[in-house]
Amino acid sequence: MTVDLKTRYLGLELRSPLVISANPLTRDPAMVARFEEAGAGAVVMPSLFEEEIENEEIELSASLDQGTEGFAEALDYFPEVETFVGEGDRYLRALETLKRTATVPIIASLNANSVGGWVRFAKLMADSGADALELNLYRITVDRNRTAADVEDEDLDLIAAVRAAVNLPLAVKLSPYYTAFANFAGKAVEAGANGLVLFNRFYQPDIDLDELAVVPRVSLSHPSELRLPMRWTAILRPQLGPGVSIAASSGIHSGTDAVKAVMVGADVAMMASAVLRDGPGKVADINAEMVAWLEENEYSSVTQLRGSASQGSVEDPGTFERAQYIRTLHSWAAPANLTPTA
Repeated sequence: MTVDLKTRYLGLELRSPLVISANPLTRDPAMVARFEEAGAGAVVMPSLFEEEIENEEIELSASLDQGTEGFAEALDYFPEVETFVGEGDRYLRALETLKRTATVPIIASLNANSVGGWVRFAKLMADSGADALELNLYRITVDRNRTAADVEDEDLDLIAAVRAAVNLPLAVKLSPYYTAFANFAGKAVEAGANGLVLFNRFYQPDIDLDELAVVPRVSLSHPSELRLPMRWTAILRPQLGPGVSIAASSGIHSGTDAVKAVMVGADVAMMASAVLRDGPGKVADINAEMVAWLEENEYSSVTQLRGSASQGSVEDPGTFERAQYIRTLHSWAAPANLTPTA
């Protein structure tokens, strides 16, 4: 039996549900070519951060102004800067290069901090040939005067503004920390999202005890992290319907992980940590594992498998809700040395 791995995501036809999510390797044409060769269905570029562009512009302005306050005649001698290639320009050039060389869809990723930034760069990414856009709503709200409703309304306004500005397929990458996540997911779709990516991984700072400083720490994902996106994919799939794409992201390290993601209703399984750890060849291994599992279990395609274990398909829908919490606690067995005595 020939197994068909083809799937649709954001209206794009993909040869495999394995999508390489945003990571430092996906801006390099040579690495993207290796992901293609290994069988990836699509590639998401790293996020373009508006803060990076703003910081460059501030530093350039400060450099140009340096010394002019003390030497007015310096203004006459300073040459005009006709061209300045900043991070935004480099990103768009990389996107254009990938579009010339890649044969799989290239999805541009944007993380801005203002409506103007979202709209401006979304248009530039569309003009540079991106097949789709991924809006990365990554932020920590620390102002105690801002309510959950304030944050959600602002995020929905951002989605709507970008939707009004471009015609490209639009995915929104979300965190799981919205107060009523299912409600917000539905509103994100109503605001113009064609698909949702579940979920952002929030990188947490650490303390360096030798330097007595707060430092960034990058930790690659673990397969157990798939459970959260898998749970919400299962819950959202019957509510949002087949017309809304869902990408499960975090914890995809094997063929069985990808099978689980599709089984609960994901259109694609996004992975980064596995290829950062094991290299692009890991994609081919996971594709092969998926095919082997589907053949063994007599599935002819990913389409046939999709949603077979979503909340709308399983015998007990409560397994994805609070009832499962009690069942999970009762499933734990204490080791002999911790078993209570009478």
